Amino acid sequence: MCLLFVGLAGGQRWDDPYLDWVMAGRHLSRGTVTPAPAPLLIPNHARVPILMYHYVSELPADADRIRLDLTITPNNFRAQLQYLSDAGYHTITLSDLYLHLTQGLPLPEKPVILTFDDGYRDAYEVVFPLLLEYGFTGTFFVLATPAHFEAPGYLTWAQMKEMADGGMDIQAHGRDHVDLRGRSYEYLVYQILGIQEAIYYHTGHLPRFFCYPSGRYDEQVIAVLKSAGYWGAVTTEMGYDHSLDKIFTMPRIRIRGSDTLASFARKVEGR
Repeated sequence: MCLLFVGLAGGQRWDDPYLDWVMAGRHLSRGTVTPAPAPLLIPNHARVPILMYHYVSELPADADRIRLDLTITPNNFRAQLQYLSDAGYHTITLSDLYLHLTQGLPLPEKPVILTFDDGYRDAYEVVFPLLLEYGFTGTFFVLATPAHFEAPGYLTWAQMKEMADGGMDIQAHGRDHVDLRGRSYEYLVYQILGIQEAIYYHTGHLPRFFCYPSGRYDEQVIAVLKSAGYWGAVTTEMGYDHSLDKIFTMPRIRIRGSDTLASFARKVEGR
């Protein structure tokens, strides 16, 4: 742990998305002068399950092995949300986790992050209303090209805007779902900066986190993410612990179509 002295006087960090938050027993807000900055403990790491979903829908008749693995039925998803609610979990965003690690933003008891990859249409039709029903927030990693052409089965920009306005977190997955390893600098800028600009243009919210397509990345990808102002990125690797030195390789917990409610609970609890 390290100490950070925080005092806001008419402003805040340029990259802090929060205008008001409770810190060290004191309410800090834009324009508030703190007469005596309090020493704050900044954690070296945080243990937060980041759950990874893909489809939340009924299975198509021709579902193959991969689709079976990636699909959670709406009934099972509702049961999982009910479990999280009953067990006292609170959803947070990746920005909350980042500010916890960089500025000591307090996290609620039993925090959990729900992430949904690829920007499928069921994120709007199924996931979004269920999250609202339970008072939860979700993080959705979306693609630009399917949205531009309103491809069947994918989110449209209008749907993403509605979700963002409803409290959901729209983050970046690339312009296209492609392997970014070994690519030219120009191509990486096209994919990484392109999706960031598109999300900001269509939703009014600047994405700060990236999800590597199929979990594939190299050092050049991370370098371009940093140069574009991203704060971090998630992988498909398994794990619960997060720290600043690994903020661009955050692990997640894969939720599979074969998971029972009991196995889901074990995954969330880390047992």
